[in-house]
Amino acid sequence: MNDLIYMSASQIASEIRQKNVSCLEITKMHLERIDSVNPMLNAVVQMCADRALTEAKIADEKISKKEFIGLLHGVPMTLKDSLDTEGVISTGGTKGRAHHIPDKDSTVTARLRAAGAILLGKTNTPEFTLAGETDNLVYGRTNNPYNRDRIPGGSSGGAAAIIASGGSPLDIGSDTGGSIRMPAHFCGITGIKPNSGRIPRTGHIVNHTMGAVDSLTQNGPMARHVEDLILTLPILCGPDWIDPAIIQMPLEDPRSVNVSNLKIAFYTDNGIHKPSQAIQDTVEQAAKDLEARGCQVEEDRPLALQMVPDITNGLNGGDGRAWVKRLMENAGTEEISPFLKKRIDSAEPVPTSDYTANLERLDQYRSEMLTFIKKYDAIITPTAPFAACNHGETFNGKNKDAFAYTSAYNLTGWPGTVVRYGNTEDNLPIGVQIISKPWREDVSLAIALVLEQMSGGWKKPEI
Repeated sequence: MNDLIYMSASQIASEIRQKNVSCLEITKMHLERIDSVNPMLNAVVQMCADRALTEAKIADEKISKKEFIGLLHGVPMTLKDSLDTEGVISTGGTKGRAHHIPDKDSTVTARLRAAGAILLGKTNTPEFTLAGETDNLVYGRTNNPYNRDRIPGGSSGGAAAIIASGGSPLDIGSDTGGSIRMPAHFCGITGIKPNSGRIPRTGHIVNHTMGAVDSLTQNGPMARHVEDLILTLPILCGPDWIDPAIIQMPLEDPRSVNVSNLKIAFYTDNGIHKPSQAIQDTVEQAAKDLEARGCQVEEDRPLALQMVPDITNGLNGGDGRAWVKRLMENAGTEEISPFLKKRIDSAEPVPTSDYTANLERLDQYRSEMLTFIKKYDAIITPTAPFAACNHGETFNGKNKDAFAYTSAYNLTGWPGTVVRYGNTEDNLPIGVQIISKPWREDVSLAIALVLEQMSGGWKKPEI
């Protein structure tokens, strides 16, 4: 297979501009790679090959006239199936939308296409994106490219699996409790959950009308290389005058950050679910390597993390998951996946007074976390307490607490990037999580870029 498919989106864009490869050639290469690996992965669930090839030809014609659409001119991409794509079935993993064809792109889809990106297909997601495993009644389960008996994570598992395998250089995930960062960790790629209020959710199946849980969900780019997160993030940001939570905040350049001047905290155990030794060793090694680069590094952990499981459970289930039932009603879904049914059945509604008390605890948590991070520029943490587990095991027993490493920062709303920094004895990827202060994606990405350079980042799976 041509090594061009393993280049970064940034490199592909450069090769296209220099006319070293045509848009049509690079599109065909990725479509062929998807055809090769997807039967083993079930990562891409809707293809739009004919449209992609037509758009690639048009993109080449524009180049011949020295007309460049944008920074992603001719760059292939896939998109998570929870994002609306005009003319392409967009199910969100739920049977009520099994044949739903949007007549309009989501905001992030429209912005990427306006920058010149070419959509190859849609990637698998659990129902309504509400699970840590990528499996649903419409398309079935997605497998991890490093070991097909293991999960790729969720909810952006299809995106992570096909990116890691070379079928796509770029995808957009969504993250409500770790759904960009966990798949990036499990599949050895990189991804960022931006700050709350940074990127519109318009046209995403969990959008800007979610009430008390609205601030938890963010869209963000996923790729094999950190430079592609840096390239793509500015394209996606800013108000669309539909999503009321989005703020026009400056987005600083990660390449202007002097990482050696940063003060960084790290912890290897959040006190809720102790990670494997390999995970702990990887995080500690990342911290030591950053210290060797001149960073001031301290082992320190916010005490407020102990509040995360109760607050998260109270937010998501305190209304008896009525907000999820409304999603089902809006989608016309009557039959739901066993996992989602279990979550709904296990959620006991609480009195309004208890629910509002939990909202107050959330405010207390956010305040205590701000006090903690005031003295640091960033926090390095595990992404999860284990590497990719077997299918069906994500929410068995104490594994239900595994999301606390990521959901802690959905509650605060702060930016978080994951980059591969190690592997287990059986060669499964291990990613570390880099959390930064509010609105400082540049710091998180700058540290991720340095760690990627130190470790080599993504490594090609044998598939």
